[in-house]
Amino acid sequence: MSSFELSILISYFSVLFLLTLFGAHRYVLTIMFYRNRKPFEPKAKFSDDELPHVTVQLPVFNEQYVLRRLVEAVCNFDYPSHRLEVQILDDSTDETKEIGAALAEEFREKGHDIVHIHRVDRTGYKAGALEAGTQVAKGELLAVFDADFLPPPHFLQRTVHAFSDDKIGMVQVRWGHINRDYSMLTKSQALFLDGHFAIEHAARYHSGRFFNFNGTSGIWRRQCIKDAGGWQHDTITEDLDLSYRAQLAGWNFAYINEVESPAELPVEMNAFRTQQHRWAKGSIETALKLLPRVVKSDLPFHVKSEAMFHLTGNLSYLLLVTLALLMPLSVYIRIQHDWHHTLIADLPFLIGGTVSLLIFYACSQKEVGQPWISRSGLVPIALTIGAGMSLNNCKAVLEALVGYKTEFTRTPKYNVMSKVDNWKAKLYKGHKTWLPYAELAIAIYITVIIGYVIYKQSWMSLPFLLMFQLGFLYVSLSSILQRR
Repeated sequence: MSSFELSILISYFSVLFLLTLFGAHRYVLTIMFYRNRKPFEPKAKFSDDELPHVTVQLPVFNEQYVLRRLVEAVCNFDYPSHRLEVQILDDSTDETKEIGAALAEEFREKGHDIVHIHRVDRTGYKAGALEAGTQVAKGELLAVFDADFLPPPHFLQRTVHAFSDDKIGMVQVRWGHINRDYSMLTKSQALFLDGHFAIEHAARYHSGRFFNFNGTSGIWRRQCIKDAGGWQHDTITEDLDLSYRAQLAGWNFAYINEVESPAELPVEMNAFRTQQHRWAKGSIETALKLLPRVVKSDLPFHVKSEAMFHLTGNLSYLLLVTLALLMPLSVYIRIQHDWHHTLIADLPFLIGGTVSLLIFYACSQKEVGQPWISRSGLVPIALTIGAGMSLNNCKAVLEALVGYKTEFTRTPKYNVMSKVDNWKAKLYKGHKTWLPYAELAIAIYITVIIGYVIYKQSWMSLPFLLMFQLGFLYVSLSSILQRR
């Protein structure tokens, strides 16, 4: 065996080991969740005449298909109208700004306290819009909803009582999914998000770790935002950034798993890419900005260690892409040297990481009231799509690491709520990139090795090679065909 071949094998097993550690963290989160979970109970409840004044902020940018349903939903809140203000924070450059102005006038005539604030200069993007709205907001509490959400009428009545505790600075609720069963893509997204909210958030909150506001379907105490330094836009995940600054400033957060705020999942692959790129890049930008402060703080070790896993979790995409490139070479080298038997050494790592995810997501389906046994069958499909998205997210992580700045790119919404709704004729589309062709090239590269594996009848590595091959094929071809 040459030194080059040996270096490939050493690199491959090193990456495999590191990915297994990330997978093992899912076990830790699941154990933390079941060990600490309990229903949320506020410290006290406000009487009707003590209910705090709430400003509902709706940051929008070119959302002509979904703005009306959002405004109708928040104006339908079961909350005293004299203690409720609605701000449409509109940075739109298309006809959405006229729609927003007309909606504000329409609902003012119905007795609602609603204003339309349109910015010509998009400085700070969403963070800038929220900061501008906060400067003129009437409420001591600020509820934020993105355009793709449909919060239920009881949202405020189920959440504001958490602020009876003066130490609570933010309350986040669990996301639901209007169009969960629209396609295999939306089913997979729903699975990933259920795991994040039902298990991750709950585990971190109930065990005293840091968790984050997710940009929507949450409420901030105005004073908490001020103490943390306000909305800042030097990262593209302003929500994660503010969350950590607020908790470092000594504020506590509350997570209410029992309240669900449903939203529309992206139905088009390029829109999904845009969203995932922003989330992956922004988390690493926030890690670079705030992890040194976390490490230097006097926080307990268990809080610091979980914060490190939380903020750096997307580094796993670098490892996943490296694994996708090294696995075929590793298999080829060992078959060439007639080391078929050594392929069994991969299994503890590959199966260990996969099983941890299966348990994690199966538990999340049970917790959100889905038929968890049948939904668990989606996990291999979702992991395949996740593997296919790894190059997209790896690019986002690398951009963050080298300090390459990009604008805040919002995820297109189409008002797709069921399978009969059509998005293809609508104006907004996800951004075009060169990545689908690179993903297709990786899929072809893996396909060649799969052919070799079948020829040599070395079946042990085939399932994992197929996962990467099918993932890259699905993501790349979906992106190319849908944008045509």
